[in-house]
Amino acid sequence: MKKLILITLIISYLFISCSSSNTDNNKTSSSNNKEILVLAAASLTDVLTELANNYKTETGTIVTFSFASSGALQSQIESGAPADIFFSAAQKQMDALQQKDLIDTNTRKDLLENKVVLIAPSNSKLNIKSFTDITNSDVSKVGLGEPKSVPVGQYSEEILSNLSILDTIKQKSVYGSDVRNVLSWVEIGEVDCGIVYATDAKIAKDINIIAEAPEGTHKKVIYPIAVIKSSQNKEEALKFIDYISSDKSIETFKAYGFTVIQ
Repeated sequence: MKKLILITLIISYLFISCSSSNTDNNKTSSSNNKEILVLAAASLTDVLTELANNYKTETGTIVTFSFASSGALQSQIESGAPADIFFSAAQKQMDALQQKDLIDTNTRKDLLENKVVLIAPSNSKLNIKSFTDITNSDVSKVGLGEPKSVPVGQYSEEILSNLSILDTIKQKSVYGSDVRNVLSWVEIGEVDCGIVYATDAKIAKDINIIAEAPEGTHKKVIYPIAVIKSSQNKEEALKFIDYISSDKSIETFKAYGFTVIQ
């Protein structure tokens, strides 16, 4: 009887010890899960989501995103929103943050280039073949990004101004909160045409690409990236930037239509 009790006690002890060990291991594993927050331009939504999923599989680090217009994200950073990386669709917003000493300038680099294109619904019956054709009287709504905060809207106004048609187009413009907003309007036929990035047009449904912005009508569409100065995870942030700058990630960016600056 005494032997039976002793054996039972030993088994109970071993079970408790194993359970305790598993719990401790789970806690250690959980505490090792690292996480960073990236504020990124809306036009990067699909490609960065894919890269982040790959990165989590390879490293265990969780990358979360806040996708919006670069201007809106700039305002969030200026207001002290906690984040680790800013990935802008234009130099203007990054320059503004640098002037205010809100990014780590040693980590800043230009990573991608994009193009600006005019698109229309695939079932459109309007005779739109170029940017200048959107001045036609039968074109009543043109989707543009809000120029105060959306880089594609700023590029659009620059293009239209250089083509001497900005004043005419303003009278029929509908302004979106980011480039994906404009894209969705064109996809559902809410507007007659819209100006977006080539990479957005590449993944869109039910649209036709009418024309690429004429050479010299706008500044180059450069995407800079940098670690935010207030980041509490700078080492992890730099690792992610290195990852998306790698040869493997570069091929992914190219597959989505971006030009990678090397």
